[in-house]
Amino acid sequence: MMKDSFSSFHPIINFGYFAAMLLFGMFLMHPVLQVIALLCALTYSNLLNGRRAVKFNLLYMLPLFIIMAVMNPVFNHAGVTILFYLKNGNPMTLESILYGISAACMFVTILLWFSCYNAVMTSDKFIYLFGKIMPALSLIFSMVLRFVPRYKEQIKRISLAQRSIGRDITQGNMLVRARNGLTILSIMTTWALENAIETADSMKSRGYGLPGRTSFSLYRFDSRDRLAGGALLVLIAIMVIGEVSGRNDMRFFPSVKMAHTTPFSIIVFIAYLLLGLLPVIIHVVEALKWKSISSKT
Repeated sequence: MMKDSFSSFHPIINFGYFAAMLLFGMFLMHPVLQVIALLCALTYSNLLNGRRAVKFNLLYMLPLFIIMAVMNPVFNHAGVTILFYLKNGNPMTLESILYGISAACMFVTILLWFSCYNAVMTSDKFIYLFGKIMPALSLIFSMVLRFVPRYKEQIKRISLAQRSIGRDITQGNMLVRARNGLTILSIMTTWALENAIETADSMKSRGYGLPGRTSFSLYRFDSRDRLAGGALLVLIAIMVIGEVSGRNDMRFFPSVKMAHTTPFSIIVFIAYLLLGLLPVIIHVVEALKWKSISSKT
């Protein structure tokens, strides 16, 4: 996995950025803003994960987008603009089609931002931010974030071990495969429970969550973080003002109605684009700085 320059910033900058992008991504339904958010999420995901992100987006995100966009108008028949009728007599409306596309775009965008969050906001960063405020919850949440990649790797090891003795889910008839699958699941469950207990005992022995406990940290809020934090606050403020003034409004039912585009709307669009591309911009600037320094030495 490629680590970008934004990952080296202070955890509060990383967390504040992703919190803003996730909240805006969930609540802003304006088509221009949704397209901006989706493109920015795709760009940052590709920067973080390289070819693996491209493969993941084409194999999973694109089909998911298409399925969600198609399924919504099949079951949702609200709207006043009827395009045609299905064989069962239900109308297919323009509003339901547009809403399906919008909902699919929002869902895929949020998934992409969460994948970026998981790559940048490591468990130690999350515990650093919230360990003193809510120690138990922050520990559980950090363990949950590690659940998918770590457990996925562990179940591969178990499957390979079982395959070496002829007890994998790809070996034997249907009944034997099912029995082997249950065995692998049982081993995985036992390992997961033991791992959770060991982690809890380890943290308890270190005094985690006790009042007055100090912890070592490498994170320092320097001038680079202050500059990024200032830019982040300004862009978020513009987005909030745009939302309060109704520049981001979008209605799908009973008819489609979108806020008129004004000069301030364009400013909001540009601010959202800069906000979404902030990690990419930081990475490019840092890379150019490093290249300039390397060329002089």
